[in-house]
Amino acid sequence: MQTNGGKIRPQLYARTCGFLYLYVFVAGIFAESFVRDRLVVPNDASATAANIISNESLLRLGFTGEYLHLACDVAIAALLYALLKPVNAYLSLMAAFFRLTADIILAVAGIVQFAALRLLGQSDYLSSFQPTQRHGMALLALRLHGDGYAVCLFFFAFACLLGGYLVYRSTFIPQVIGVLLSIAGLGYLALTLSHFLDPRVAAELSPGIFVPIVIGEFSLVVWLIVRGVNVPKWEARAAS
Repeated sequence: MQTNGGKIRPQLYARTCGFLYLYVFVAGIFAESFVRDRLVVPNDASATAANIISNESLLRLGFTGEYLHLACDVAIAALLYALLKPVNAYLSLMAAFFRLTADIILAVAGIVQFAALRLLGQSDYLSSFQPTQRHGMALLALRLHGDGYAVCLFFFAFACLLGGYLVYRSTFIPQVIGVLLSIAGLGYLALTLSHFLDPRVAAELSPGIFVPIVIGEFSLVVWLIVRGVNVPKWEARAAS
């Protein structure tokens, strides 16, 4: 991704970041809407266990897709850091660290989710537990994954807020996208804080709050894929 002179190619960085971000969107929606929402029956451990046992390959597919999503997100953190560094190197680095922190937390939460499948297996070491106990622990594992996901989004919210500010100040990406990305960050922050402070508020916010969140992030994705960055303006900021 570098020229012979050692200078980065911002347009290549931008479009690569956009396509990776698009995969993150698709994988995230699949894991949440087509895997967890299909398998988990709230407050019914036995029904949830039956869903997991009969759809084991679906859970494994969602788990794998989510980890590929995390690998892509690590690359996105590095690419966005390189693209936004000319605006403010320190804030760009901070945004990258917030994003990487969110990725690490979600990686750990993913292992907890996979534990549900282990608990419902046929291994001999599980024979000391009654089926109802294992069903309850499996549902607990999935609930803990949800809590971990909320913590992940708390840190990701700050990555969006910082990224939105940097895009707004960049001049080589439209300011409106920076505003929309900042609104997405505020949405994530409101959703995660309500998840822990008052779940009833979180239930009222969802799913409506995801509208500005999706618009904010997806606007950046589309712009990076279709238009990339204004290279002369990016080079001028980098040179200064």
